[in-house]
Amino acid sequence: MSVSSEIIERAKKLQEFLVHHANQYYTLDAPEISDDAYDAIHRELKEIEEKYPELARADSVTQKVVGDAVQFLKKIKHEVPQWSFNDAFSEEEIRAFDERVHKFMSGRSTSRHSGYDIELKIDGLKIVFTYEKGRLVCAATRGDGVIGEDVTHNVRTISHVPERLSRPIDLIAEGEVYLTRSGFLKLNALREKNSEPLFANPRNAAAGSVRQLDPKIAASRPLGAFLYDVARTSESLPQTQSEELAYLAELGLPVNPEHKHADSLEDVFAYWEKWRIGREKVDYQLDGIVIKVESRDLQEQLGYTGKAPRFALAYKFPAEQVQTIVEDITLQVGRTGKLTPVAHLKPVLVAGSTVARATLHNEDFIKEKDIRIGDTVILQKAGDVIPEIVMVIKELRPKNAKVWKFPTHSPLCGGDGKIERVPGEAAHRCKIAGSFEIQARRLIHFASKSALDIAGMGKETVRLLMEQNLISDFDDIFDLTKDELFALEGFEEKKADNLITAIEVAKKVSFDRLLIGLGILHVGGEMAFLLATRLGTLAALGKATEESLSKIEGVGPIIGKSVADWFKDANNRVLLSRLQKHLKIQKVVAPSKGSLTGQTVVITGTLPTLSREEAETRVRRAGGKATGTVSAKTSFVVAGENPGSKFNKAKQLGVSVITEAEFLKKLSA
Repeated sequence: MSVSSEIIERAKKLQEFLVHHANQYYTLDAPEISDDAYDAIHRELKEIEEKYPELARADSVTQKVVGDAVQFLKKIKHEVPQWSFNDAFSEEEIRAFDERVHKFMSGRSTSRHSGYDIELKIDGLKIVFTYEKGRLVCAATRGDGVIGEDVTHNVRTISHVPERLSRPIDLIAEGEVYLTRSGFLKLNALREKNSEPLFANPRNAAAGSVRQLDPKIAASRPLGAFLYDVARTSESLPQTQSEELAYLAELGLPVNPEHKHADSLEDVFAYWEKWRIGREKVDYQLDGIVIKVESRDLQEQLGYTGKAPRFALAYKFPAEQVQTIVEDITLQVGRTGKLTPVAHLKPVLVAGSTVARATLHNEDFIKEKDIRIGDTVILQKAGDVIPEIVMVIKELRPKNAKVWKFPTHSPLCGGDGKIERVPGEAAHRCKIAGSFEIQARRLIHFASKSALDIAGMGKETVRLLMEQNLISDFDDIFDLTKDELFALEGFEEKKADNLITAIEVAKKVSFDRLLIGLGILHVGGEMAFLLATRLGTLAALGKATEESLSKIEGVGPIIGKSVADWFKDANNRVLLSRLQKHLKIQKVVAPSKGSLTGQTVVITGTLPTLSREEAETRVRRAGGKATGTVSAKTSFVVAGENPGSKFNKAKQLGVSVITEAEFLKKLSA
């Protein structure tokens, strides 16, 4: 597979970015971006290297343990190589890991797969503890996996790390040193009071505390530790991971009690979900769980890659900060006519839900952060309904990134579409009053039964979603998430679920119904059906000229001009491009001869089972013509309850009036 220059350049920039930030995080304890943001960039590079193996360098940050020993601490060469875990972010990745384990076992005479041990993933600093004849002789950081730093003087200050084991044995064990979350808040409050720089997070604070020359600093801070792995012992090794943890506890070492055995992946998912919701219940920071093959024998057979064990995986909690790309910037209109820019993003999973847009607030916000179309950005969702762009990663900016300027006109404003900036404010608004209602009516029509038929998206719902800046144009509807709806007043879980389901169903739409929804002047149900059957595709209709459309029987010059003008409009073309990313448009084929070919039908009143729109669609699918006016040329009228004047007009003209049941018989004839 050939690799484009853009992909090669992207991989190079990602590598440089990660090397810099890994050094800031692991070596200097001075992170400049969040763990979530780093993980997202790391994940993108890993995916590129997996797709294009020729770009996977041996010294890539994805292929080795990251971190160097700082210069002022004594260096320690590890007797046992140290590793880091590979990360997973979805159930699919966990199932793939499980499949790899089972595939490895198939055809081998190996120990029985006895399930998994699942443990909490503490967000701290990995430490390697060495005991000789039961006495602590060394505590070292992981470093680059080969060389670490001697931090024994500081680890000795952690009260529940024993100076001596319960037995005089030799032991190398691995664990995590952490700072309590409550202690982190107090520590930062004190540092702020003393005008000292604040720690970014508890992990950063723990690392900074352990890597001090003066042990008094570490002693003054609420550090804790949990051990979770036996690398070497002078006694017999336990046979399972669960027994290994019990063995460490028996020796007097601190072991996290919140671990359990999992017989199935369902147990794993339930444990992950329990702690995703309940992680605030413990006084240490968690960023996921760790899954380990229970059998020690099988662990050893599975072995390691260049940087991680094949028998274990870190299953991370949903990130609150992720990386994505700005694909476009558009406007939303509010009830007062205020216009808000919105970034359309490459869809990304953040805090458990997929999002594809973020508010950009106003022109000044965009300029301050220098957000451009094509930029790689960090997206954050920390309680807000619509996520916000936190920062632009300018090191990853492509050469063709486009500066966005606030337009002077917009079709959202109606009339001449003129936009003005509010004097003395950062806000822009439509010059013509009532633009909110104009756009609301367009959206209500788009979602109506005659168009995309989105159940649950009536007048009140559309206006509510617009008021909350959740939708402003057709394509915004398909970016809505359950989380956004559930946060709105009056939207309980079932109502939110139902609307999301209805939106998903509406993505599969017939060509004629889409044309109705677009609201093109003079294009109703009958004309939409005619255009859809004669032109075939949206692309063909978009290329059709006013002259060619006018020549179609039943269209004529007025409608031909209206349709051609709509498709010529640049804003409409951009909207269609965005909309087509969501929709699966189905072709409409006119029947060569149907049960109603050559007949003209009028639907009136409320039918028992069919909506008027559905009944008219069935007429057209059967080769007939559905109109709204009764005349002498009308073949028959289908009447339901409260048929009104059309029923009376049919009686006056002697036109046949039938029930829905009779109508359905005609359709099946």
